[in-house]
Amino acid sequence: MFLFWRELAANRRSLFVWAVSLAAFVVAFMAMYPGFSSDVEGLRNVIEQFPPAIKAAFNLSADTFLIAAGFYGYVLGFGVLAGAVQAMNLGTAAISQEITGHTADFLLTKPISRTHVLTSKLLAALVVIGLTNVVFVAMSFVALASVAPDEFEATTIGLLASTMVIVQLVFLALGLLMGVALPKVKSVVAVSLPTVFGFYVVGALGDVLGTDEVRYSSPFRYFDPTYIIENQAYEVRFLFIAAGIVVICVAASYLVFLTKDVRSTT
Repeated sequence: MFLFWRELAANRRSLFVWAVSLAAFVVAFMAMYPGFSSDVEGLRNVIEQFPPAIKAAFNLSADTFLIAAGFYGYVLGFGVLAGAVQAMNLGTAAISQEITGHTADFLLTKPISRTHVLTSKLLAALVVIGLTNVVFVAMSFVALASVAPDEFEATTIGLLASTMVIVQLVFLALGLLMGVALPKVKSVVAVSLPTVFGFYVVGALGDVLGTDEVRYSSPFRYFDPTYIIENQAYEVRFLFIAAGIVVICVAASYLVFLTKDVRSTT
């Protein structure tokens, strides 16, 4: 348990920064909703004039954008992008920071197994993500209640907000595998940012081209806000895909780490 608490302590500053930043983000953007909703017809005309490619890339729909839940779903898309970076950073840094920080040899000579090491780091990352989402979801409801107290379903908002943690779990698992598999990670950000934005761009291009199959390759497109608002449910196939990616990446991370020749950087 010592390693688990050590990891939490090491990530407390990052947790605070990400939680506060995401909370401030959702509050700031939802504060704009009354201004948009005050001129429904005018805004509808503006959105309808956007090129179809732009509306597809940014998931803009006049019918959903002008209601509180729809506006929140649009804002959430950018919040999830930021959350994915946080999760990818946590996963990639879990083991790679020990190598680049010259502490890998020391850590692995302790009377603890490699399974214990990786499990402790993974659990600490999960707690950080969980606490971040508690703050984010709470502030989402506060912001929505402030600007549209009679215009949203709590169940719908809960489902929308929960897509953040699901996408984060996918990128945490991907980051964990990359951090373990790559021979040397000099910069966590240099790995996480291209990966996260690469998946985001792939998803956006798929929407622009109208290729539904591309949704399977981008976690950012697994949860369509419009579908969630209309059905108050997730698309089950994408839930299974997300779960499959997490299980496969985490299992592969353990297999690689248990057999990897870990050496500290000289």
